[in-house]
Amino acid sequence: MSELTELAVRLRGFAQARDWEQFHAPKNLVMALAGEVGELVAEFQWLTPAEAENPDPDTMARVRAELGDVTGYLVRLADVLGVDLIAAAHVKLDESERRYPPELYRGSARKAPPLP
Repeated sequence: MSELTELAVRLRGFAQARDWEQFHAPKNLVMALAGEVGELVAEFQWLTPAEAENPDPDTMARVRAELGDVTGYLVRLADVLGVDLIAAAHVKLDESERRYPPELYRGSARKAPPLP
């Protein structure tokens, strides 16, 4: 069992033990995920680029906690919807590799046209 699957099983058990599955509709999980991403963004909002690259220990502890929250909600959402996160990420990366060939996009931030 992969670590991601182990985490999904643990999160599922956590929700089941508390009878919280009733609250874990995809809509609710997406909203909770968005809120946690907002809390992560807030940790970086007023940092300079240099500070963001090397956060002080207190900031890093808060960032680590928020990343844990984001990961938990994302994994729980994928579990509820039956989505294999790793497979989904590979599919998106395959698409990005087709849309952004290195010989045309190296060092460029321009947007690629949609795939046909």
